[in-house]
Amino acid sequence: MKTLLDIVARHKRGEQAGVYSLCSAHPRVIESAMREAAACDAPLLVEATSNQVNQFGGYTGMTPADFRRFVLQIARDAGFGEEKLWLGGDHLGPNAWQHEPADVALAKSAEMIRQYVAAGFRKIHLDCSMACGGDPHPLPEALIARRAARLCAVAENTWREVGGEPPVYVIGTEVPVPGGATESLGELAVTSPDAARATIQAHQSAFADIGLDSAWSRVIALVVQPGVEFDHHKVIDYRPHKAQALSTFISRDSQFIFEAHSTDYQTAPNLQALVRDHFAILKVGPGATYALRETLWALAAVAHELPGGAAQEDLRTTAIEVMRSDPRYWRNYYHDSDRETLDLQFSLSDRIRYYWPHPRVKRAYESLLSRLRNVSLPLTLLSQFMPHQYEAVRDGRLQANVDELLNEGIAVALRPYMRACGVPGPQE
Repeated sequence: MKTLLDIVARHKRGEQAGVYSLCSAHPRVIESAMREAAACDAPLLVEATSNQVNQFGGYTGMTPADFRRFVLQIARDAGFGEEKLWLGGDHLGPNAWQHEPADVALAKSAEMIRQYVAAGFRKIHLDCSMACGGDPHPLPEALIARRAARLCAVAENTWREVGGEPPVYVIGTEVPVPGGATESLGELAVTSPDAARATIQAHQSAFADIGLDSAWSRVIALVVQPGVEFDHHKVIDYRPHKAQALSTFISRDSQFIFEAHSTDYQTAPNLQALVRDHFAILKVGPGATYALRETLWALAAVAHELPGGAAQEDLRTTAIEVMRSDPRYWRNYYHDSDRETLDLQFSLSDRIRYYWPHPRVKRAYESLLSRLRNVSLPLTLLSQFMPHQYEAVRDGRLQANVDELLNEGIAVALRPYMRACGVPGPQE
């Protein structure tokens, strides 16, 4: 991960340099991100989370080795060079097993991290912030740090066995809920400089206690709360003045930048400001699959208006039926029965992303794209349902075919991250 270390070094020298991390397992989202990166000759960081990918398959059914093969195949199909692809692991720790006894959960966490590193993942977020069975609430910072150091030792030993570039690490205990908040949000408290300092000191001490000084030199970032989040229908925007003390604190540190989670749906100026203020690793997940869903809904509306379209299966209806028949991925998130249909489709937490691999939804998705590949798409319908793509088609920047329209819909959500991180556009 030397290139990532170089980006951190450039940022510490005062450049508008950063990296965005795509946290998604949807092949179309990953493909679109790769095409955008290739057009700008830029690398792409793709991360898997501990719930998504682990030794038991996670909710994707993939182990770390499976996920690597999956992403590499997309890269080959998209013509994206493997040397430009970086793989990371997010929230690696006991999150998936926090209801089990601590020793059991940590043993599973250690095996998960071993498999991630053995599979070639080289950006590792050590997240032991959650209490497990039998733990005190909240966990003392020193205990969190000791557990993170133990997992780091597993990663280091595995790397020495398999070779390749050494891993880089991210630490931090003020971690937003993966996938967005489950309740309606008001104003968020920004991490204090004292809390950030305490986290760094506790981890540095824990690493030193077990001889991980070399690994400590590759800890590049700290996860904090800059005051950004989203719930079902609202975004808490970044307010630079509220994070000024935190930004000043890290600017004086020669090693660390911040990693900002839950930056989905922030405006382009907000993303620019986050990187400027040293939140130079930007995570995006639901925001990318939300853009996928939004574009698919527009394409489904186009298909419905075409001759004979009303008689065809509607992807939108199929997806909602499947979600209602199997509510395990959303029932703990959506609590208002009067808004259930609204939330199932349009919530910013985008729980619908868990259902794209379902056989019925996948068939309806593939059927929609297949039907639209075989017809000429009228500009009038693009203007009605896909105004951004319509303008791009009229300007000659985009072909009016379904695959380009879909890729463009996703790319629109990703380009602000690239620009915020200092990646110029293909024509710049």
